[in-house]
Amino acid sequence: MGLLGILLGLALLIGLAYRGWSVLLLAPAAAMVAALLSREPLLAHWTQTFMVAAGGFVAQFFPLFLLGALFGKLMEDSGSVAAIARWFTERLGVRRAVLAVVLAGALVTYGGVSLFVAIFVIVPMGQALFASAGIPNRLLPAAVALGSMTFTMSAMPGTPAIQNAIPMPFFGTTAFAAPGLGLIASAIMLGFGLWWLARAERAARSAGETALAAPLQTPALDQGLVRERSVASREFDPAETGRGHRHDRQPPLAVAVAPLAVVVLVNLTMSLLVLPRLDTAFLAEPRWGGVTLAAVAGVWSVIVALLAAIVTLLLLNRGRLPDLRATMDAGANASVLPILSVASLVGFGAVVAALPAFAVVRDAVLGVGNNPLVTLAIATNTLAALTGSASGGLTIALDALGADLLKMAATEGIDPALMHRVAVIGAGTLDSLPHNGAVVTLLALCGATHRESYRDIVVACIVGPIIALVVVIGLGTRFGSF
Repeated sequence: MGLLGILLGLALLIGLAYRGWSVLLLAPAAAMVAALLSREPLLAHWTQTFMVAAGGFVAQFFPLFLLGALFGKLMEDSGSVAAIARWFTERLGVRRAVLAVVLAGALVTYGGVSLFVAIFVIVPMGQALFASAGIPNRLLPAAVALGSMTFTMSAMPGTPAIQNAIPMPFFGTTAFAAPGLGLIASAIMLGFGLWWLARAERAARSAGETALAAPLQTPALDQGLVRERSVASREFDPAETGRGHRHDRQPPLAVAVAPLAVVVLVNLTMSLLVLPRLDTAFLAEPRWGGVTLAAVAGVWSVIVALLAAIVTLLLLNRGRLPDLRATMDAGANASVLPILSVASLVGFGAVVAALPAFAVVRDAVLGVGNNPLVTLAIATNTLAALTGSASGGLTIALDALGADLLKMAATEGIDPALMHRVAVIGAGTLDSLPHNGAVVTLLALCGATHRESYRDIVVACIVGPIIALVVVIGLGTRFGSF
């Protein structure tokens, strides 16, 4: 009955979340169903297991959600995201329309701008560019997704994406874990995705399929449904994109890009130069949780990088933020629902992991092969697919299996940095199934349907990353982390 409870709770969570029910309600309900059928104490699991795990996630990662959402909103309202997108579309033009959309999305998301901020700006520009180039609108979602939802989230070393931050406390790593392998994986995802989209564009032209002569109109969105499906998959509440005040006058490219550069450079400096030289012996004291620097260094580096970028943006764009309080309020508010939604998924995973029947699941997963990298990849892939959330699936997998996998890795002499990179890339593959909130939002914003556009998203966001994951595991097994 215990295993049946786990499966039934998971089915309840997935099925109703796909229909737009709030994860805040579903996660504890599904956890209680699993506990009930396992004949475990319900209230104890809700308050002492579910809430403790959810609260721990919030305590650990809320600064990153808060600063990331705030930075994204400031970039949006200052016109910086639009300036970067416009520069790529103007410089690369209609002959390289797909590349322009991909690179615009990649630059802003690698620099720390939330996916939802990026796509709400890039999609309208991409529609106009695709229409001018005669490229069917159905290819736009895959182009936007390739640049914004793949390698800049999971593979590029130093990316401040929350998915890249989650493994840091588990493995004692930084955002720059396994940089060489991350760059190789990024090149594979980008190259494979561009090859497929170029092939799809040629096929469309050969078949006489072209875009409309004028840009498509962005359709009205079902805001409630889009919001509920989105908040558990990314770190920005899309309801806040329309709030604040976006300035009509865009900054010069150098001003727009400067905060993005600050994120990367400060993150690198903090990770490699500043924090390793500090005397942090005080962290071992009980008042600081008795942690090591390795457990907090990665999060600290990203926090400082985002703070520095926000200050830089404010100094360079103060005149382009006429209603600064409204913009900052919207950015702060945009972080709340996403982190609580992901934390609820984490709480659900904690309850499941605490049930006696989960030992069967854990042993089965850990028994898949002798390579902990393969086991980790399967676990993160599976849970990200089931939850439709890379961050939620990744946290559940590491909470339930991270300690065992780390012991296996130590026995095999595998660098934790390699485990970090495999975990993040693994979580960023099957999370893009049809029920993923970011996929649903992107298709709705582009005025496309799953039937029209999802096949190309599969190739760009699932097939390419899986190929990259296999290559990283192969190279990591053969040569170690680099």
